[in-house]
Amino acid sequence: MQLGAVALNRFGLGGKGGQDAPADPHAWLLAQFDRFDPHPSAISALPASDRLIVMLREARDDQKERKADARTQGGDLKAKAAGMGGPYRELRDAYVAAVGARTAIALGSDTPFIERLVHFWANHFAVSVDKVATVGLAGAFEFEAIRPHVLGHFRDMLSAVERHPAMLLYLDQAESVGPDSPLGTRAARRGRQRGLNENLAREIMELHTLGVRSGYSQADVTEFARALTGWTVGGLAKQPLLQGPGPRFWFAAPIHEPGSRTIIGMRYGQSGEGQAQAVLDDLAVHPATARHVATKLARHFAADDPPPALIAKLEHEFLRTGGDLPALYRVLIEAPETWHGAPKFRTPWEWSLAALRATGVAVLPGATAAGAFTQLGQAVWKPGSPAGYDDIAASWAGPDALYRRVEVAQRIAQRAGPAIDARHLAGELFPGSLSETTTSAIARAESGTQALALLLASPEMMRR
Repeated sequence: MQLGAVALNRFGLGGKGGQDAPADPHAWLLAQFDRFDPHPSAISALPASDRLIVMLREARDDQKERKADARTQGGDLKAKAAGMGGPYRELRDAYVAAVGARTAIALGSDTPFIERLVHFWANHFAVSVDKVATVGLAGAFEFEAIRPHVLGHFRDMLSAVERHPAMLLYLDQAESVGPDSPLGTRAARRGRQRGLNENLAREIMELHTLGVRSGYSQADVTEFARALTGWTVGGLAKQPLLQGPGPRFWFAAPIHEPGSRTIIGMRYGQSGEGQAQAVLDDLAVHPATARHVATKLARHFAADDPPPALIAKLEHEFLRTGGDLPALYRVLIEAPETWHGAPKFRTPWEWSLAALRATGVAVLPGATAAGAFTQLGQAVWKPGSPAGYDDIAASWAGPDALYRRVEVAQRIAQRAGPAIDARHLAGELFPGSLSETTTSAIARAESGTQALALLLASPEMMRR
């Protein structure tokens, strides 16, 4: 592809009909740093996490009442308690609305490079609506913990992510109790075990910072989990112990495991909330974290098998700046590997956005967007594990997946109607980059709608 097309497709989210490719692609990308809006109007209309936590508490209370009623009535407990009441439907509605907002922002954005980075980091720090407690909060997680920090320091984003209610609930941190904490010891005397949960500590080390096989041990994970005890969500329980000043992050001192910790050879003598924060601060600038983040950025922007030279440049800049994210993005913009490498295969999310932007779709109802992305195999905020969605072609280029894209391409073309000239649009989206095979197929199409569908399902649209 020509450099202007690379800027639109590999760095951005795809070109728009009537939009010229940038004459100076590097300057076009850099200018987006100053124009990015972390709080667009589509988000401001949605409930924030404090309200969503209240809704989740109400939903849990409703479910308890349903179970109690089933017992009282002597009916089939499982059948009667399984139905989700109004509060759970409200959380589902909040998820659908957030999907719609995310899609609308991406479709209308004039800073698509930064929006791509928001999506990248939200997948790096993945949560999933597979867990009921996270359904309503997944959108707020991206909007509150990722967007405000996408042009800041990695340390600040890391801290915001690990303190957000969505992450604390998704990885069961809100249930972790120090065995020797005041509450843990009282529970033990009564014969009730309130255990330590290591999920968040493990995923922070394995996925969010250091990466696998980076030198930490199981003992480090356990010690970090002890340091994290007390990090929970205020407002979920009615007991004063777990209620903070606001229904969001809350440090509950009575469940924090006392004592100093040694993690990856570093001693942490801080007490209370500051102990885990000190560990996070060190992990945020650790050399292994620099390597892990550099590798993922290089894979996303350059190649499934990321170039070692680009990884090295990103790693060096991470360490030099202490994790300044715009400095890393500038490396990506300046690196020849991102401009001249083989095309990356688009994920379903990326392909859908590119197809919709190309045809002038500015808004997609949340329910429609959620259903379409689910059909294509990449439901929004619903990866199969905390590792997020894969970022390589092998995970997305199977025959069935491609057939589903063809079906969606046909629907988009039918919706667009005959007004769009696919031949002209192809030249705008891929200036000087369209293959003879695609050009010929579009020219031979029986109708304008078929020509547009062929363009949207072409190899050029499948790659970036």
